[in-house]
This record gives sequence, structure tokens and C-alpha cells, in this order.
Amino acid sequence: MAVTPRSGKVGQGSHLGDAVGLSDDELREMYRHVALARAVDERMWILNRAGRIPFVISGQGHEGAQVGIAWALEKGKDWIAPFYRSIATCLTFGMSARDILTAQYATASDPSSGGRQMPGHYGSHEHNLVSVSSPVATQLLHAVGIALAAKIRRTGQVAMTTMGEGSSNQGDVHEGLNFAAIHKLPFVFVVENNGYAISVPLAMQVAGSSVADRAAGYGIPGVTVDGSDVLACYQASKEAVARARRGDGPSLIEAKVLRLTAHSSDDQQTKYRSEEELAAEKARDPLPLFRAQLLDAGVLTAEAEAAIAADIKAVVDDATEYAESQPDPDPATAMKWVFAEDWPGETPPAWGMGTGADSGEGSSAGPGENAH
Repeated sequence: MAVTPRSGKVGQGSHLGDAVGLSDDELREMYRHVALARAVDERMWILNRAGRIPFVISGQGHEGAQVGIAWALEKGKDWIAPFYRSIATCLTFGMSARDILTAQYATASDPSSGGRQMPGHYGSHEHNLVSVSSPVATQLLHAVGIALAAKIRRTGQVAMTTMGEGSSNQGDVHEGLNFAAIHKLPFVFVVENNGYAISVPLAMQVAGSSVADRAAGYGIPGVTVDGSDVLACYQASKEAVARARRGDGPSLIEAKVLRLTAHSSDDQQTKYRSEEELAAEKARDPLPLFRAQLLDAGVLTAEAEAAIAADIKAVVDDATEYAESQPDPDPATAMKWVFAEDWPGETPPAWGMGTGADSGEGSSAGPGENAH
């Protein structure tokens, strides 16, 4: 059973866990999430190259930062507005490998959108994960709105959003972050800086090279952390979440992560990245680094690591078979969740899919819905 991400200790911990307030069980579970995210991601690429799914936008190299940062939040209470690389974030916050792969296959059972969004648009109402919008950076406004609601309602919730450094240059970021800072909202802004906005390098997209330095302009803390160091990311997030929850306002975390793959399955990064650069990136891969850190500390054994790997393979195989077996969405429901389904007037709208009740004829209900 997965351990719920939180900042307190459970059971006995090693010196490594004691340093950040985590038990050995939690450390091993964090490692499992990093490894699971990588395995799901790798399976997505295989399925894409086999012609089974149309598109992949990868999170390889981001997993350590995503797991460490999300772990400081409280599942079932706090909220995250993720972005298209947030596979590990979503898994850490409660989504399953089945959930991720049904989104890739756009099945009717896909919890992110019921097969209505392109791959990489993850979300789950059940797990307080706000569905991703295609325009980059708009999720920050959604998360700030959730943080405002939490403050007004005095729920003690914290809202977080994540995005790449390229997205951080959008006007929505300034507007939302300025508003959050003025009103001291319980909000954490995470920038996963992998050095490229598709093919545009950092020097051509971020003046001054540091996104965290921008925090000073809003009067809030800004910290840069090594995105390949899972526990450093957790510690930075833990402090930012605690600050937000006690009413001291937002924080900005810039995690310097890696992009181990191309921007997407439609991109060829070897056209703009050298072999030397890519080799240097692989040397900082967070998955083997975290594995070695836990092995050295005695938190993880070779036997335990092998058992985790076997379990992950079974989970990913199961998720693939499940997604392959799921039906496509019914075309008659294409308008569902697009327009309001409870009409304020007596006359239904003219649009609809299918015939009879599904088309809205003779009914005040929306497409595919029964009349109320």
C-alpha cells in the first residue's frame, strides 16, 4: 500500500530520513514513485513507436523533483494544478498507472477527461488535481483561485502549480503571482527548469537565467534547488508549504531538472543538443542517484530494490493491458461537459449529437442526458 505523502515521520527512520523528518518506509515509497513514473514514461514511448498511442510528452529527468515536491503536500486536502510533464506529480498525488495510460489511449474510462483531451492533460477531481489546459501557464491562475477560496473559507488547504521555465514567462504568471503575494494566499509556485522551451535554450528565454530571482519583485521567498536531489526538493517544498499553511503567503521554487528526452515524440532534440550535453545530462539522472543514495544509507537493499522493480513491471504491464482493453468514448457524448446540461429556459438548444433524447429534441436535458 502506498504511503500518504506528508511531512511527519512514521515509524523508525535512518539518519538520512531523520535529517528531513521522514521514515525509511516513506523514503522507499518515494523511490518507488520515482521509479514507477520512469517506467510508465518509458512504456509510453514504446507504445508510441509501436503506433498504439499518438503522442508522448515526457517527464524523464523531472521525476525526482516532482515526487519530492509533491510529497510535502497533504493528499486528499491540498490541490495541485499540474502541467503536461507531471506524470510523477500525478502518481504521487494519487493517480494510478492505469489512469495515466488510459489518458494516453483516450479511452472512455480516462479519468482526466474521458478521452476528450490530447495526451498529457492529466487531472483528477478525486485526487484534487486540476485538469491541465492546453495554453501554457493558465494553470497558475486556477491554482491561485483555489488558494484564494481556501483562504476565504479558512480550510487550511494549500494550492500548488507546476510548469516549465518557458511557461513562466507568460503574463498569466505575473498577474497570478502578484495577486497571490498581495493577498498572502496559501500558494506554492514550482518552476521545473529543464533548460529548454522546446528547442529554445534558457539564455534565449529567461533574462538573468534565474526564475527564482523574480520572487524578490513580489516580496516573496524564491529558492533554486537541484532537481536531481529528491530530498533537497522535498525540504524546499516542505518549508514553502508550511509557510503557506500558516498564512505567510506564497513561495517560488525553481527546481533545476533535466530533460532526458526530446520535448515530445514529435521533436528531434539531436538537431539542437550535442551528444556531450546529453551524456552529461544522463550522469545526473535522478533515478539512479536516488537509488544509490538510499542504498548507501541502508534504507534500500538490493533485494528490496529488485522487489520494487518487479512490482512496478507488473503494475505497468497491467496498466497497458487495461488501457488496451478499454472502449473508446461514444461519439454521441461528444458534447458532454462542453455546454451546460441543465438549461435555464424551457427550449433546449439546437445542437446535439445522435437522435431523439441525445439530440436534445423534446427534452430540456443536454446531449446524452435524461430530462430532469
